[in-house]
Amino acid sequence: MASGGDDEQVPEGCNGIVVKNLYLSCDPYTRNRITKPDTGNYYVNYLKPGLPINGLGVAKVFDSGHPNFKKGDLVWGNTRWEEYSLITDFQLLFKIQHTNVPLSYYTGILGPPGLTAYSGFYEVAMLSEVLEAKKRYFPEVIDIYFENVGGKMLDAVLLNIRAHGRIAACGLISQYNLDKPEGVHNLMHLIYKRIRMEGFVVFDYFHLYPKFLEFVLPQIAEGKIAYLEDIAEGLKSGPSALVGLFSGLNVGKQVVLVAQE
Repeated sequence: MASGGDDEQVPEGCNGIVVKNLYLSCDPYTRNRITKPDTGNYYVNYLKPGLPINGLGVAKVFDSGHPNFKKGDLVWGNTRWEEYSLITDFQLLFKIQHTNVPLSYYTGILGPPGLTAYSGFYEVAMLSEVLEAKKRYFPEVIDIYFENVGGKMLDAVLLNIRAHGRIAACGLISQYNLDKPEGVHNLMHLIYKRIRMEGFVVFDYFHLYPKFLEFVLPQIAEGKIAYLEDIAEGLKSGPSALVGLFSGLNVGKQVVLVAQE
């Protein structure tokens, strides 16, 4: 749906909702979805030519045929890169209950990308006193590492991580644009140091989202978390903003502002 108006209504007999998209999230995994994976186990669908990109965003309900949503509700979750979207799948759509933070935060620190990317940070935050004490004596050694880069970065981590260290992996951005992905070296250190390395995706932890908000919202309100955003204005800026992720053009979470509330 390119534009809104009186004709942008939920089709008769449909229990979906039409939303006005406000913010879109630019995420590296979108690049993976351009190429159909060789395996059938990829956790999200690949993108189909000729159709809008679907991804995470913040939106406002424009029209509703669903009893749980009414016009004016703010939501975050799976939408499309367009001005207005018809949504009929509600598994990845959530009402926004807390509006005392910028709505754009629900594309990052308060949404699935944030729940994944910042989970390592929260674990470290809760162990901060212990870690700070260790850093006084072992400043060069890593206890916990959040892996979202891959390649030479992971090689270096395997060399420098402490025995019984943990690596939580949810991305390998350095590999997404390579025709032939790089191998990982220093893997013997997994054995020497008894390292635990485990991959995860956010969908496994949606049941913890209310508890996540209980923890992070006060942290934001008290200024204990410094969160940066790089906001590109206008839907047309979306493609270049997405491409820029892979050359380091963004400073902070990359967001596309589609429209004001």
